[in-house]
Amino acid sequence: MNAAPERLFLRRAEAGAYLKAKYGFGSGKTLAKLATEGGGPEFFKAGNIALYGYAALDGWARKKMGAPRGSTGVAQ
Repeated sequence: MNAAPERLFLRRAEAGAYLKAKYGFGSGKTLAKLATEGGGPEFFKAGNIALYGYAALDGWARKKMGAPRGSTGVAQ
């Protein structure tokens, strides 16, 4: 029996759930807001459906997190 192939793209609500589960922040509503204002991960449109790739979501989340720090003191 063949396993179903992994989907390449997630719909907005699924993308928000993915971010929340993997990084602890993000939501479909946040992604919708950023899609109109800018500053969110890149996405594709299929009709009126926004589709997000895993690499774009991961890259955006890591960029939002910033660099690792050794303390809460002076920014490095």
